[in-house]
Formats: sequence, structure tokens, C-alpha cells
Amino acid sequence: MADGGAVRRVETGGAAGFWEPGSEILWRYRENGGARFHIARPVTVVRDDAELLAVWLAPGTECMRPVLADGTPVHLEPLESRYTKPRTVQRDRWFGTGVLKLARPGEPWSVWLFWEPGWRFKNWYVNLEEPLARWEGGVDSVDHFLDISVHPDRTWHWRDEDEFAQAMRDGLMDDQQAEKVRAAGRAAVEVIRAWGPPFSEGWQHWRPDPSWAVPSLPEDWDRTPAHVSS
Repeated sequence: MADGGAVRRVETGGAAGFWEPGSEILWRYRENGGARFHIARPVTVVRDDAELLAVWLAPGTECMRPVLADGTPVHLEPLESRYTKPRTVQRDRWFGTGVLKLARPGEPWSVWLFWEPGWRFKNWYVNLEEPLARWEGGVDSVDHFLDISVHPDRTWHWRDEDEFAQAMRDGLMDDQQAEKVRAAGRAAVEVIRAWGPPFSEGWQHWRPDPSWAVPSLPEDWDRTPAHVSS
């Protein structure tokens, strides 16, 4: 582990403020309809520049995730009460294969790549979300429920439309915000249909540097940055 088991505090440096490959940062999500962070994942920077932030979430990484107050996993709760029952957070580990996450500055979605064991490429996953806000320790966003799966043969389909509708019913998203999310989804679909970046860039053939350690989750994973910039 870097620096005795803590996430390596690599400040964004220079006028551009980009992280060097191999830097360890946090990729976090605030809770919907609240101000607290409920998801935090330590990741390793693959690339960071004016065009793209790419990070690697390694198998076995310790993360924070939301659960119901009684410890029930969120996905096991019936949809009708999933977003209204009290919640807390707990430490867990990212099991299975790792995930490569790609985000372009200012774009209201990120693209995740998944593999089967043995590095057999599975799919791209378009996660609709607030554009990432950068701070010295990582990036923050808010998830927008609606997602898109993109398959190796370039076919695609919407995901979690039921969760998106339930979030609206439960007041976590008003009509104006929901239309912004739908518009973002339509824009993402146009990129998919045109087979634009990042789908066309061959990231499915990427592999992590074997010298990278698995980052650790810091105790202050939910600290609020003093200065946040997009």
C-alpha cells in the first residue's frame, strides 16, 4: 500500500491541475437529495488531461457503500420503499473483476468498462451523473439513476428505468432535473450510435500496470473539500 496504507495524497499540480498516472484518488458520490457522501471508491489514475480522466478500480478495493439502516443491501429492498427507508453506510470490498472508469470534463456521464475473468471484455456501462467536480483528493458527483449498457457488438439498451421513475415519485428528482437527465441520455446514445470516443478508442484492450498497489480507503473518506472546481 502507498504511504503505509493510506491513499496517496497527490495534489493536482501546475496550472493545468492534472494527476500523474499512478496517483491514487477518491471517486465519490453524494447521496441523492442530501449533502452527505454515501459512495467512496479509491482508484488509481490511468490518464488525466484536458480531454479525459481515466481511473482503475482494482478488485478487492475497500469502498464505502450505502445500506439500509438495518444493514440490508439497498438492491434487496423492494423498489417502492428503496429510497424512503433510512440509510447508513458501511465498508465493503469491490469483488470480482476491476472496472476502468472514463470521464470527459463537463460531461454528464462517465463510461465504465467491465471484463469477465481472464480479461474477456463484457460491456461498457454509461453512468448518467452530474459532471465530475474535482478537488485535491479526487472527484465528486451525484448519480442520476438512469444508465445505458453497451455491448461489444455495439448494441445498447437502457438500464434502471424503473429506479429512475421511482426516484421521481419519491421526490429525489423533479421534472426539470429528470428532463436534463433524459437529454443527457439521448446525447450519450448519439455518441454510441456514431461510435465516438471513448467507445472507438480501444480501451477494452487496456490493462493495469502490474506494479500498482490496491489503494486503501482513508479514514476521512467523507471529508468535504474546502474548494471544489469543475
